[in-house]
This record gives sequence, structure tokens and C-alpha cells, in this order.
Amino acid sequence: MQISANKVVSIDYTLTNDQGDVIDTSNGRGPLAYLQGYGNIIPGLETALEGKSAGEAVQVTVAPAEGYGERDDALTQAVPRQMFENADEVQIGMQFQTMTEQGPHVVTVVNVDDENVTVDANHPLAGQTLNFDVSIIEVRDASEEELEHGHVHGPEGEDH
Repeated sequence: MQISANKVVSIDYTLTNDQGDVIDTSNGRGPLAYLQGYGNIIPGLETALEGKSAGEAVQVTVAPAEGYGERDDALTQAVPRQMFENADEVQIGMQFQTMTEQGPHVVTVVNVDDENVTVDANHPLAGQTLNFDVSIIEVRDASEEELEHGHVHGPEGEDH
């Protein structure tokens, strides 16, 4: 069975950056299951897997525009330090959830000084070329419930 819209796809993958550093992998966690055509994974990877079958191995390079987007410097902003609870404990690398007009969003602390905490709302992988080494484990028809909810259910995916 080939990967196409409305199919549940299970993959093993390793994601590296252009320097060859491993950013993420399914090794030791079991396959990632997603619903093709529902935006459950980044667009560039989903497009590259379209038409492939179980048992195939695929190497995919995804440009930022088809991954987590280009970096947007406008998404970095200095916030007065007193806006943070326990401001003395705020450190570079911490992440906080904030509410925006588009809903909840995670920001990362990139600088701290006496007056401000600078946060970055870009995805941590924004602006990076992503290199995937993928093995397709299984392709199956999605259940009606999975199609209705827009994601995989069961042992490989999310349960309700």
C-alpha cells in the first residue's frame, strides 16, 4: 500500500542538521505514526513520503520554508523582567508558554539582563535545513475515528 491522503504511516527516522548532528530520532522510542494529508508532520517530509511504500528507505532534505519556516527577527522581543514570576530564576534556554492572538505559543529565553528578559518565539529549528533518514515501517487505512479527529489513535498514536 502506498502513502497517500488518509493513510496512517509509521516511520522510523533520524533527523540531523547540516553539520551531521542528530537533532531527533525515533531510535529507542519506536516508530512515529502520523496521518498523511493532515499536517501532522512538517510539509516537506510529508510531501517527500507521498507515494512511498512500507519497507522503503528515504533520505530527505527539507528547506526551512517546508520545515519550521525561516527565522523572523520580529519574533524576538525584550520583556521587562518584572513580568516574570520568580524573575531572579529566569535563565537562558528556559521556555515559557504565552497566549497570542493565534492561541498558545512557546517562547525561549535567549538573553537576560538586569532590566529585561529577551524571548524568541521562533521555533527552535526555524531557519535550519533538516535532513531526514526515514524507514517506512507500515502504511494502513485510517479508521473513521482517526479521520474525524485528524490524528492517529491506538498504541502508535494519541488516545482519547
